[in-house]
Amino acid sequence: MNVLVVKANNRPEGISSKMYDIFMEGIKGADHLNIKVYDVFEEDMPHFGQDFFNAIHKKQNGSELSDIEERILVAKQKAMNLLKEAEVIVFAFPLWNFTIPAKLQTFIDYVATAGFSFKYSPEGKLIQMMTDKKVILLNARGGIYSTPERAPIEMAVTYMVNIFNGMFGMDIMEKVVIEGHNAIPDKKEEIIEEGLIKVSEIADNLVKENTTVFNY
Repeated sequence: MNVLVVKANNRPEGISSKMYDIFMEGIKGADHLNIKVYDVFEEDMPHFGQDFFNAIHKKQNGSELSDIEERILVAKQKAMNLLKEAEVIVFAFPLWNFTIPAKLQTFIDYVATAGFSFKYSPEGKLIQMMTDKKVILLNARGGIYSTPERAPIEMAVTYMVNIFNGMFGMDIMEKVVIEGHNAIPDKKEEIIEEGLIKVSEIADNLVKENTTVFNY
């Protein structure tokens, strides 16, 4: 089974970093898992924008690319290749300022490509192109956003679900959200420990390759 783990927090003490560590420890040594890690803070990932469109135009016309234009094409292709070959994609990420880190957004900008992860019918209907893939979401947020009053401003997990399930068609097979550890300091350790246990259980299930769960 090809597993891609996308790490999207460069804070060693960040709770989603701990979730990543627990998950990686849980799948360590599983010979039947082909594991690749994509750390968005370690990769060379120029932001998606005019440089990319310039690069496409120059490539089509046989013109010489600038350094950043070459880098963005290489980075985009690497992200697409990794996503294409993965059967299970694991994201470990925080909620920062109500949304995902900019580096994770760049990864999404690279792979959200018409004809690759989605397309449109002649009538303009969205067609999902990655319905054979599964996703595990590991998220941490210090505040509480699961209440009806706060849920509308949570744009991290909600966004990831909308992109990878709603747009690409992937199955969100597992989701662990650790929340409220900053809002409720008296219960901080309890909240974090409970969430990390769930992450460990998910890793164990993946190692066991339960065919009932994963439908392979």
